[in-house]
Amino acid sequence: MKKIGVLLTARPGGGSYQYTQSILDAVLGLPRNQYSLVFAYLDPLWLAATGGVGRAIHLRTTLWSRFLNRVWHEAGLPIAAWRRTAAHLDGRMRALAAEKCDLWICPDQDSYAFRANVRTVATVHDLMHRYEPSFAEVSDGGEYAAREFHFRETCRWSQGVLVDSSVGRQQLVDAYGVSPDKVFVLPYIAPRYIYNHDLAAEGDLKKRHSLPDKYFFYPAQFYAHKNHVALIGALARMSIAHPDVRLVLVGSLQRNNYARVRELIDTNGLADRVVVLGYVPQADMAGLYRGARALVMPTFFGPTNIPQLEAFALGCPVATSRIYGIPEQVGDAALLFDPASVGEIHDCLVRLWTDDALCADLAAKGRARSRVWGPPQFRDRLREIIDALTG
Repeated sequence: MKKIGVLLTARPGGGSYQYTQSILDAVLGLPRNQYSLVFAYLDPLWLAATGGVGRAIHLRTTLWSRFLNRVWHEAGLPIAAWRRTAAHLDGRMRALAAEKCDLWICPDQDSYAFRANVRTVATVHDLMHRYEPSFAEVSDGGEYAAREFHFRETCRWSQGVLVDSSVGRQQLVDAYGVSPDKVFVLPYIAPRYIYNHDLAAEGDLKKRHSLPDKYFFYPAQFYAHKNHVALIGALARMSIAHPDVRLVLVGSLQRNNYARVRELIDTNGLADRVVVLGYVPQADMAGLYRGARALVMPTFFGPTNIPQLEAFALGCPVATSRIYGIPEQVGDAALLFDPASVGEIHDCLVRLWTDDALCADLAAKGRARSRVWGPPQFRDRLREIIDALTG
């Protein structure tokens, strides 16, 4: 019997939470007669998500633990010394070590992966601070240095590292000199709420959100790297010949680059063609995909992304960036463009808006791709990785 722990540290909401949920679901699907499970959580909401399976421990963050970690980090003291002494100083580290798990899975890119003196397999989602450093959200305010420290120490101390693609694997090897044998590719899947969506809940979606009959869809926070600017430019160009074009955007209006995007919408005369919904609940997302003409995702970041997988699962055609690992991820099930080229984005928009046969073909190919890689395959691949690291 192997004893496997999962660190449930992601805050509810957002991509990291959804990825952690996918990991949790996969672990809960492991044979109970071969794996004993432990779940260490911060937010009590995670306790219900475990379904009462296995053992659950609450990691309580105290003022002392925060102070100790901050002082140790700011003083630049070695992680090796911390790992030797942490169980005596920090109750959270002591609790993890006391479980004596064969392996702890760390999905949330947090420091438990290397600060706790336990065997871990940790996720590194991307190294875009190295590959796209011009974007302030991954470089400014000490963010670059913080990411470098975190990923370097994760690679040094974890028994294994999870990445999304072969491109992500090579980037990690190149950046930190980690052995390729230590890096495991576990491609993303769409989150649970996409597979388990309630068709009945979609009934009044159009009315509640004042949705147009036909629209492009882009669900993304308004970070600069999400490249709403180029999408708005392409839409403005397209609207000259196709004044009926519409775009629906989803993402928080309270932060990031929204003011700039709003300005571009207004100055290009697109206020009546772009619907900005702001935050929407998960229960509405599947319906927004299903009602869309296509997902258009002009991001500069990779290696791969999850929205195209959501679209595939729901039969929504996709056009996205031809960067990093995305061509491998989508295959022939999506149109690809250079995210720096407003002209290429425009051409894809026109094709999708005017060609019903193309959209039907892409939708069918996306569904087929979703069947080849989904929750069962994700679970089986994670089990292979666990077994490889635990013998």
